[in-house]
Amino acid sequence: MKKQTNVSQAGWRFTGNNGDFRLEQPDRSSYLYFPLVNEGGMMSSISPKLHGQVTSGHNTFLTPPISVEDLHNSRASRNFWVYIEGKGAWSAAGNSARQNAAFYSEAADEVVLDAGLLWHKVTRESKELGLRAEITSFVPCGTDKVELMKVSLTNTGSDPLKLTATAAIPLYARSADDLRDHRHVTSLLNRIYTSAYGVEVQPALSFDERGHRVNHTSYGVFGAAEGGEAPAGFFPVQEDFIGEGGSLDWPEAVVNNLAPESGEDGGLHREGYEALGGLRFAEITLAPGQSYSYVVAMAIASDRIDVPALMAKVGSAAAFDALLEENKSFWADKINTVEFHTGDHAADEWMKWVTLQPVLRRLYGNSFLPYHDYGRGGRGWRDLWQDCLALLIMEPADVRSLLLNNYAGVRIDGSNATIIGQQPGEFIADRNNIPRVWMDHGAWPFLTTMLYLDQSGDLDFLLQEQTYFRDTFMNRCKERDTSGEPGTGSSLRTAAGEVYTGTILEHILLQNLVPFFNVGEHNNILLEGADWNDGLDMAAQRGESVTFTAFYASNLLDLSNLLITLKERTGSDTLELAEEMVLLLDSLGESVDYESVAAKHELLNRFYAAAPNKVSGVRAALKLEEVARDLARKAEWIFSHLRTNEWVESEHGDGWFNGYYNNDGERVEGERADGTRMTLTGQVFPLLGHAAAPEQIPNIISAVERNLFDEKTGYRLNSNFGGIQQNLGRAFGFAFGHKENGAMFSHMTVMYGNALYKRGYVREGRKVLDSLYRLSANFEVSRMYPGIPEYISEEGRGMYTYLTGSASWLLLTMVTEVFGVKGKLGDLLLQPKLVKEQFDAQKSASIKTLFAGRELKVVYTASGSTEFGEYQIHSAKLNGAEVTLQRVSEGAVVARSLLTALPEGEVHLLEVELA
Repeated sequence: MKKQTNVSQAGWRFTGNNGDFRLEQPDRSSYLYFPLVNEGGMMSSISPKLHGQVTSGHNTFLTPPISVEDLHNSRASRNFWVYIEGKGAWSAAGNSARQNAAFYSEAADEVVLDAGLLWHKVTRESKELGLRAEITSFVPCGTDKVELMKVSLTNTGSDPLKLTATAAIPLYARSADDLRDHRHVTSLLNRIYTSAYGVEVQPALSFDERGHRVNHTSYGVFGAAEGGEAPAGFFPVQEDFIGEGGSLDWPEAVVNNLAPESGEDGGLHREGYEALGGLRFAEITLAPGQSYSYVVAMAIASDRIDVPALMAKVGSAAAFDALLEENKSFWADKINTVEFHTGDHAADEWMKWVTLQPVLRRLYGNSFLPYHDYGRGGRGWRDLWQDCLALLIMEPADVRSLLLNNYAGVRIDGSNATIIGQQPGEFIADRNNIPRVWMDHGAWPFLTTMLYLDQSGDLDFLLQEQTYFRDTFMNRCKERDTSGEPGTGSSLRTAAGEVYTGTILEHILLQNLVPFFNVGEHNNILLEGADWNDGLDMAAQRGESVTFTAFYASNLLDLSNLLITLKERTGSDTLELAEEMVLLLDSLGESVDYESVAAKHELLNRFYAAAPNKVSGVRAALKLEEVARDLARKAEWIFSHLRTNEWVESEHGDGWFNGYYNNDGERVEGERADGTRMTLTGQVFPLLGHAAAPEQIPNIISAVERNLFDEKTGYRLNSNFGGIQQNLGRAFGFAFGHKENGAMFSHMTVMYGNALYKRGYVREGRKVLDSLYRLSANFEVSRMYPGIPEYISEEGRGMYTYLTGSASWLLLTMVTEVFGVKGKLGDLLLQPKLVKEQFDAQKSASIKTLFAGRELKVVYTASGSTEFGEYQIHSAKLNGAEVTLQRVSEGAVVARSLLTALPEGEVHLLEVELA
């Protein structure tokens, strides 16, 4: 008996300069899928055998909703059948029982995948039949909810082939909830129509959690031959198409070449069955070497589809080709705002896909791809702020209004809504009104806002006014507001019933001050529902997040410095805050003993009592310098506390920070008799900010390399804790090496690399980022297309591809840390941290990016050594003219005024000499 082994396979390779890539025999790898999407809300995924799904939202799936296992288990797909006279049925998508049976034999089809931004082409050839099929798929840019597919058939043999083609795409046409909840009953709602070009389904009602409502949404599959000729007939009912005892991968209508149900003009109306976009095309004869094409459109509309208008726009090979080129240009323009040129062309092309990923997350949210088989669309609070990091670099024009709207989700108790609605400023507490607080949520907005301030210099933004979110939850979801007063479920109001607004700066201060007092028994901030690691969700009572205590402390210090800058830039020395917040600035009144957990709790309870889901509306005028001193005092106390009480000394001579306490009040990390327990998260935030003292950094790096680095899987999120941790979180129920339990979790790995670059450990940071790239790009192991996954499994497979916040962080790190193109309160700071291998043969490395509303191409050229630490910025030219640089400790500054004086709509060349 032969032993099953993993099939060795050459990986994809880039075929140009715009991210296009090719992969041979893609059907030999499981779990592959590719996103097809547009700004209008059409969200598709497609596999090498055309499995996947087509949807515009949780309640509007055109094809059946799928999970990743369905990619190989389901028989439903975007199938395209060819009946060859004298030879039988063949699937151009590879989805036939006969082809599946021959998959491991020499008779298997030869398959090649070509893909790019955002289009997907599979070429499949049967040597036995002498027939090649080329199937190209994309979702046109714009607002139409349409996916297009062109099938080109070519006779590769020496004899003519008489062919009959049939498209067969299941029309699920309803909510994902109905997949297991009354699947059959909801099929009885189907109203199925045929027209000259295809099959359309408009269910009479929708049965889902919204209630039993009249349905208006319509779904359809339409097609035409290459010149726009309509199909010859249709198979609108799935059970009729497959036949008694048949299946979607061996349907009677194709295998026996049965006549279609309705004629050329359509007009058939059926009710109460599972529908099929079954389109039969007229028989053709292909001479040797001859090709013939068909176009298929899958469409979703808010009411009955205007089929003639749709087909006039998409229904020919020429129209398809024109729309495809338009789509390619759209996505190229979208991501080419940021481009990298280094000594590694493949890595530069790979970064194009990483650059695309934040856009994909904005469009998909965290749902609607095969691994992301959860949620109902939309994004969470943390996602919102971290995705803005990439948007500030790629699409900065709208970020100011986006940030302003986001702050309306903050509650007066320092917590926030957790789910972001479809409209700007629309928030809800959580799915199904579950009261839960993620303790890290308050830390991210300031980090993102500070990036915006550095990029723009727009300090006035801090003084903009915004409302607060109010619902029935108060005191960080520990209590409910039962007053029933106006404002519950909308905006915070004053005692007089008026909507209260505060400055953005007030919102930021509130989010970072409340946690300082919301501590556990070891004087670190309470873990509450969880932090960044959602899997640490079983320590709500006594759990503490030491690492995010470090994050908040760094925010407090940076806020202190920002207030001093605000005073210097604006000339104003006062700050107005809601009078209730003065309690949180305790050093301005009766100082609290920060060593006393009880004293902190007492003050926090006084604040809650003073602002019980409403405020007085009175503002206190405070001295900026006094507020800044209070914030710095709090920050420095935390730094001292962490360095003294949370440092783990190792028997190996190094050490690291304990990251957590569990729900039994026990320290989580350290060297124990049953093994070492260490988390990467616990090191990232002390390093990323100011908590880790300079002398501690080499020790942390040494401990991480020893305890968390694995050549096969990269930097693990944690070491093996050895069993479930019911007093910490569900993550430890996962097998070790998977997801949040010890996998290489890209988000934290990238942030670790970012932190190392920030603290000047460039070679170490480079190693971290390079390991992630090589793990992802090693297709033989990772089995994923170009891009960065959410995590790498224990076996090295890339998991949960495309939708991950790590892409935003990697893009940010490459632009601001590696290439050192960053803002300094509006001015351009150049601080390159490139290493030798990142320069090309001419000792150059370049980046194209946006800054100050201008497209800049920054080219670094070394006249001497290219090793980091052995070069400095010597001089710079802007469009050929010498630039006066302001030398600062971090690097060299180019005044914003020089850049804003440049004309818009051009790429401006900034040449920087390194010597």
